[in-house]
Amino acid sequence: MPLLLIPLAVLALALLWALLIPIGLIQRYRYGKARRRALGWAVSLGAALSLLSLLLFFAGAWVSGHWVADAPLYAGAGLLIGLPLGALGLAATRFEDEAKGLYYTPSRWFALGLTLLIAARLGYGLWQGLHAWSAQAHGSWLPQQGGLFAVGGLLLGYYVVYTLGVRRRLRRHRRLREHAAQSADIG
Repeated sequence: MPLLLIPLAVLALALLWALLIPIGLIQRYRYGKARRRALGWAVSLGAALSLLSLLLFFAGAWVSGHWVADAPLYAGAGLLIGLPLGALGLAATRFEDEAKGLYYTPSRWFALGLTLLIAARLGYGLWQGLHAWSAQAHGSWLPQQGGLFAVGGLLLGYYVVYTLGVRRRLRRHRRLREHAAQSADIG
């Protein structure tokens, strides 16, 4: 009897996953366009972890290159697209210098575009998996997953440039506040 529960548990987990993916994408979009305060420690930690993620991503792409055709090439191409895209996203971000600190609001169009990119890649991956499963071609789908590395490289490139840009803007904000405070003390 307990062994019969295993397929039901797997089915329940698959249904839960299918329900949570759209909710996660909606939440990602909502957070992606939300106004937030740039905290020094959080921005620095985000920048450092983005750079670490980039190193680990390329190490993973290199190792995966043994199974996935041209994985490092796809990862590099995605990164080369993501870097200028991050600079454009940073330029489209609205920054607000306030007495309490620096606030920024990312572009809703970039947030929507990146969320739709993730949703499209998830949908395409599911379609590929279903197609490979129905065709009984169990081993032939793995070498064709280079698009995952391209999307991952694009997202990492975008967020590396974006977090480094927010960090730079926060440093400039702090210098201007310190300079204004010193000028007020002198006058």
